[in-house]
Amino acid sequence: MTFKQLCRQVVILGTLLIWLIKFLIRPLHLLPHGADFMLGVAPNLLGSFLIPFGAYWFFHGRDHLMARLLRLQNAVELRQVCLISFGLLVLNEYLQMFPVFGRTFDVYDILMSVPGLGLSYFSFTWLQQRYAASAG
Repeated sequence: MTFKQLCRQVVILGTLLIWLIKFLIRPLHLLPHGADFMLGVAPNLLGSFLIPFGAYWFFHGRDHLMARLLRLQNAVELRQVCLISFGLLVLNEYLQMFPVFGRTFDVYDILMSVPGLGLSYFSFTWLQQRYAASAG
């Protein structure tokens, strides 16, 4: 299995888990009442974790402008993708303060994006190095 295939599987499974939480577990209250907070922030935590994996899956091996900006070939480019993603996540969350979008602003979503991206940065780096070592 190539690293790109692994990234695809991580993104697909993560997306299915987010959908499971958002559309089944939270609405049907399948977990105890104390888990409400974690169920509320889990989609942001998981979604931010998936960003580098999704960027690699979508843009690796392509040559258009976006793919050239988000190559993810080394730690500097990975850091750049994580910082840009965090900025966009914060912007998205602040846009929810306007009633036009019909969603609610939650500072905890921003706070949970930080550990999600941090964990993603280290796990993506570790997996990328592991795959590079086994291939070369």
